[in-house]
Amino acid sequence: MAQQKDLDKDYKAAQFGGTLTPGERPALILVDFVMAYLDPASPLYAGVETAVESAARILACARSADIPVIFTNVIYSKGGADGGVFFRKVGALKLFEAGSPHGNFLPELLPDADELIISKQYASAFFGTSLASTLTAMGVDTLIITGLSTSGCVRATALDACQHGFIPLVVRDAVGDRDPRPHNANLFDLQAKYAEVVTEQTILSYLAKIS
Repeated sequence: MAQQKDLDKDYKAAQFGGTLTPGERPALILVDFVMAYLDPASPLYAGVETAVESAARILACARSADIPVIFTNVIYSKGGADGGVFFRKVGALKLFEAGSPHGNFLPELLPDADELIISKQYASAFFGTSLASTLTAMGVDTLIITGLSTSGCVRATALDACQHGFIPLVVRDAVGDRDPRPHNANLFDLQAKYAEVVTEQTILSYLAKIS
């Protein structure tokens, strides 16, 4: 059996974990803060109430700073034909068929009338949507990422933000998952390779300087 390596030392030796400097034109994205993850009767209930509270504080600060705010949700046609392989793989995605209350935004995190909603069928907020071109047209250089779940739609969105040239700032306090193991593993990997994983306070301070 191979000897287990010291993870931090091994990644540092491989030159992972560089630092990305946030830009001056951020936007905030709130990924899939919908009822399916907060209703204890839902099979997707994740117990992520503290992430919601953190995201609400960040949202209030982002609105005060007058930066772009974007919400995402997941919605499928009846039967999920537009969800393809993903819909067939994850049975609980049936909760997001059109008209289901599980897809409703949380009362604490409702979009304002002038805030963009990106409806998607796959994990990344970029895949099959206009998000990248919209952010580019807005002049955005940095994407503050909050949402659910860390190992799924948050990770996919952060990875695609990096691949589209936006600095991804994943807010540790404002993302959540149904289990701490995938949550922590994915935050570790995002920080090592694709994003900056930061605290809520770091983001609040950053937005205070922007405004």
